[in-house]
Amino acid sequence: MNTATLFELPRLPLPVRVLFTGYLLAIGVGLLIAGAQIMLTHGMADGKPGLSVDDVVYSYYGNRTNTRLESALNGSMQGYASDKDRATLITWARQGAPISDWEPTIQPIVEQNCVACHSNVPGLANFTQVENLQARAEVDTGQTVASLTRKSHIHLFGISMLFFGVGLIFAFARGFDPVFKSLLIAAPFAFLILDVLAWWLTKMQPGFAWLVMFGGFGYSVASTFMIFASLYQMWLMRVPELVAAGSSVNAQPGTPTAS
Repeated sequence: MNTATLFELPRLPLPVRVLFTGYLLAIGVGLLIAGAQIMLTHGMADGKPGLSVDDVVYSYYGNRTNTRLESALNGSMQGYASDKDRATLITWARQGAPISDWEPTIQPIVEQNCVACHSNVPGLANFTQVENLQARAEVDTGQTVASLTRKSHIHLFGISMLFFGVGLIFAFARGFDPVFKSLLIAAPFAFLILDVLAWWLTKMQPGFAWLVMFGGFGYSVASTFMIFASLYQMWLMRVPELVAAGSSVNAQPGTPTAS
C-alpha cells in the first residue's frame, strides 16, 4: 500500500475522523449563524427583510439623505422601539438633537428601549451619555474608518484560521484533481480578502457594493463544499482496497498488506 494513501480521509483512524468531524460541524453551524446574523443586521439596513445591494450600500457607504440615528431606527433597530418612540427620536435627530429635549423627552425613551444593550455591550455606544446619541444625529456616512479597521483585522485574522482548518482537512480528500483541489482550498482566502477590500471600496464608492455580496457568497460556497465533501469521505465513502485487504493502520505486526 502506498504510504501516502494512509492519510486519505476514508482511511483515517476513528479518533482522527471524530476530531475532524467535530471541527467541521462546529464551523458549519457557525457559518449558518453568521448568515443569520448578517440578515438581522446588514440585511435590515434598508428596513426590508433579505440582503440586497442597498443594504450593503447603507451599511458601508451610508444613507446620506438621513441621519445615522434615523437609518438605524428604520433599519436594523426597527424592531427595538415602537413606531411612536422611533418617530420621536427621528424628529429629534432631524432638528439637530437639541440638548433641551434630552431629559424631558429623549432620555426616557432611550432608557426604555436602548440602554439594555447600549450601556454594557462591548463595541456599542453608551447611550446613557447624550453626546454619544447626538453624534448619531449627523448625516449617515456608513461605517467609520475606525470601525472598518477593527472589523477588517478581526475578519482577516479570525476567519482565515477557520478556513485554514477546513482546507487542511480537505487536503486529505481523495479523488480530486490536485489543481482543482488546490484552487478550491485557496478560494475561501481569496474571496475573504476580496470581501474585506470591497468594504473599503464601497465606503468610498457605493458602486462596489456588489463585490461585498460576491465575496461573501464565494467563500461560503467554497467552504461549504469542502465541509460536505470531507464529511462524506470520512463516513460514507467505501474504498474497495480497504474492504478487500483491510487498512494497514489497523493491521497486526507481520500481517501482509496490499501494496
